Amino acid sequence: MAILARRLGKTLLFVGLFFLSIRYVHTYPVRMPESQLDAWLSAANRLGIRDPDDLYIPVMLMIELIASIAAYVLVLRLWRFLAGRRLTR
Repeated sequence: MAILARRLGKTLLFVGLFFLSIRYVHTYPVRMPESQLDAWLSAANRLGIRDPDDLYIPVMLMIELIASIAAYVLVLRLWRFLAGRRLTR
């Protein structure tokens, strides 16, 4: 039962971190400069995508996923470090 609780806690931690990264890791509401819009449009055209948003959204989701994974690993390492410190006292 304890293993299930730990897994559920870790899953909830990751989902929470992912939602936080969705909320705070983006360029909205700041408008993109024209040069950045041109870069997104040319990249989308090279990949055969008509709408640059069809490229922008998956790329931003991948960036948010990477940010949440990094935060998750950092939190777990910090947790282990602090738990190990508590045991040695």
